[in-house]
Amino acid sequence: MSETRAGTIAILGAPNAGKSTLLNRLVGTKLAIVSPKVQTTRARLLGIALRGPVQLIFIDTPGIFAPKRALERAMVAAAWTGAHEADAVLLLVDAARGLDADTLRILEGLGTGKTYTVLALNKIDRIARERLLPLAAELGKHRRFDAVFMISSATGDGVEDLAEHLAQHVPTGPWLFPEDQVTDAPLRLLAAELVREQVFLQLHQELPYAVTVETDEYEERKDGSVRISATIHVARESHRPIVLGKGGTQIKRIGAAARLEIARLVGRPVHLFLHVKLSERWAEDRERYAAMRLEFEK
Repeated sequence: MSETRAGTIAILGAPNAGKSTLLNRLVGTKLAIVSPKVQTTRARLLGIALRGPVQLIFIDTPGIFAPKRALERAMVAAAWTGAHEADAVLLLVDAARGLDADTLRILEGLGTGKTYTVLALNKIDRIARERLLPLAAELGKHRRFDAVFMISSATGDGVEDLAEHLAQHVPTGPWLFPEDQVTDAPLRLLAAELVREQVFLQLHQELPYAVTVETDEYEERKDGSVRISATIHVARESHRPIVLGKGGTQIKRIGAAARLEIARLVGRPVHLFLHVKLSERWAEDRERYAAMRLEFEK
């Protein structure tokens, strides 16, 4: 039997580079929420994938950008913490967007560190192939990469080659998690995130970024089902009717879609009850930062 290996790989990138989509494909199940909204990912999320005798622990970090608010500063700090603690760094760049200010900021932050670093140009299905090598060369002027891959996290093109390469460059040693574990995140957190995803997907541009979801109750019932009660916290009173919809129709749609996603994740029937609450200062609540696995800093 081959010797076991295990290591952590931090996935870094600008907002909307495709980090969460890539994590879900690498792990083989949906863990991280995905939406067109920038900065959808807030908390650091571990996704655990097996490649033969190798256990790869991917850290899906929030996108790195120029933060302005306390929550944004906590998100960026979490991303850099993930990078500093990892055995390897995977820099994911939206090939169609190219070298933008956020990606340049990440390259400057990485500096000339000795951590094994792989560049993955993502969304290659959206760009002419002849533009890829010049872009890789341009990025390489700012930092030396140990390997470069061209992938599409949406279609899966090149992703398995990337995973196999990473599997060869993590430390030899025992696995860090049980064989059947795919994340270290509690189901309460994942359920709240899946509700938040549907809020973003269904309301699109109608609702500002300042919304969060908190699981109030998570009960595994004797009949094998799960009962979940969650609260959608909005920052302004004017946001409540947007989430509720006329006669409660919108929140019912959000709940129905989220229930299906949660049931798929936990593998059992789900009873989901949603509430909307005005919480003007939720982004300044230390306890909510802890629930999102972020450090609270005033």
